[in-house]
Amino acid sequence: MGSYVIGIDIGTQGTKAALFDEEMEITATAFEPSRLISPKPGTVWQEPDDLYMSCAATIKELLDKSGVAAKDVAAIGVDGQMAGIMGVDVNGEASTYYDSWLDTRCGKYMEQMRSRAGKRIIELSGGPVSYVHGPRILWWKNEHPEAYEKTARFVMPQAYVAGRMTGLTADETYFDYTHLHFSCLADNANKRWSDELLETFDIDKSKMARIISPFEVIGRVTEDFAAASGLVEGIPVVAGCGDTAASTFGAGMFDRGQVLDCAGTASVLCSVVDSFVPDTGHETLTMMRSPIDGLFLPLAYINGGGMCIRWFRDTLSGKPAASYDELEKEAESVEPGSEGLLFIPHFSGRALPCSTSLKGAWLGLDFKHTRGHMYRSVMESIAYEYRYYLSVLRSLYPKSGFSSMVTIGGGAKSALFNQIKADVLGIGVTVFETGDTALLGSAVIAAYGVGMLADYKQPIRRVMKKRAEYVSNAEKHNAYRFYADAYLRAIDRLTPFYDELASGEIG
Repeated sequence: MGSYVIGIDIGTQGTKAALFDEEMEITATAFEPSRLISPKPGTVWQEPDDLYMSCAATIKELLDKSGVAAKDVAAIGVDGQMAGIMGVDVNGEASTYYDSWLDTRCGKYMEQMRSRAGKRIIELSGGPVSYVHGPRILWWKNEHPEAYEKTARFVMPQAYVAGRMTGLTADETYFDYTHLHFSCLADNANKRWSDELLETFDIDKSKMARIISPFEVIGRVTEDFAAASGLVEGIPVVAGCGDTAASTFGAGMFDRGQVLDCAGTASVLCSVVDSFVPDTGHETLTMMRSPIDGLFLPLAYINGGGMCIRWFRDTLSGKPAASYDELEKEAESVEPGSEGLLFIPHFSGRALPCSTSLKGAWLGLDFKHTRGHMYRSVMESIAYEYRYYLSVLRSLYPKSGFSSMVTIGGGAKSALFNQIKADVLGIGVTVFETGDTALLGSAVIAAYGVGMLADYKQPIRRVMKKRAEYVSNAEKHNAYRFYADAYLRAIDRLTPFYDELASGEIG
């Protein structure tokens, strides 16, 4: 067996790849930007060949950069975008384009699914209906019946690419279980498709791929992919999982009660539990399966939370734009609550609980407010949303403490942001130097799947290095309670207004 593993992350902005040695240390990295096709607002897709060739190109770059011989690669692991979906024909070739998670054309079918079986979908699949797989499949069926008929299986982008790498037919392709919560069509607790939900929405069960573990070896590199990527034929490819699942795994989320903040483009809060408790009451948390069978990762997220911070810097901080350090210094001197200034970060609608019409806003602007107030209020809004997620989590799992949080991602570099989260949530926040946790997670899944690693926990914990800790300030935590509650009241009152605005009928 070789001594290197390749991890690939098929993200929205591009495909990243890394070559890891036996100690799970990175030897080389590569990146290929995405080509997002968006002819008009609400329409976003990617060409399947672009996804496939981006993986071949980044692997070739890894080998060229590192000088590692292709024969020394022991395994390949792939993760990818989670809420979009695509189809393959009987030969495993693409029958549709990749219908991106950013595409909102399935909104009509999302509402249909909600009205007909919304609570039941949460009970079985573990997540509320939004712009995810079920509505997209109905969109293909009703809006493009010829493509639906040609589709033998609906798959995730990482499964499509892995299938192309290994020459899988439709009968051999798969759907790993970390994506089941986004399907709206699964019996997630039992890792199977729900006959009840498929029948309710008249979706052909034969079009649903077999459900498997992310650790399963699904095939070996073909001669064609070897030629395109510079690899050698026969290297094992592991099923892999969704990018968020890979990130949490690569961040060491193995133990019940852990809380993780993924402070990236989206702001994601999740935890680790060992039982399936769907959130039918609040319709906020979605029950993602961990790659580790038997563990679940209840999570919620702000779709573009981190993007709001970048938007503020790029759009409102002046020309040329101020640095994050400058903005943070100005915001540090502002008192908790930003002197009554509230920001709503839901520029693309609220993801969980789902409110598609809601938009971003500042509330309470006054002549006393400065750029520092505005910047701080953006950070505080994300912490307020997290506080709500945490309250729902504790109501579902009252015996778990959820008393500390690990933060990763670009936002974790901000000391002020980390302290605001600690103060608003009332829990300690720890920052680890973890690198790209999705790539690490996929590489470890692959190495463990082929038997190169006997234990998946130890190498990840060895790579993680504690950088800083933030202790919650009790006085500031008490001060933040009023503003965090006011933030939720503001959302409750703004939501019907934006619903009216979207319908074109005010009052």
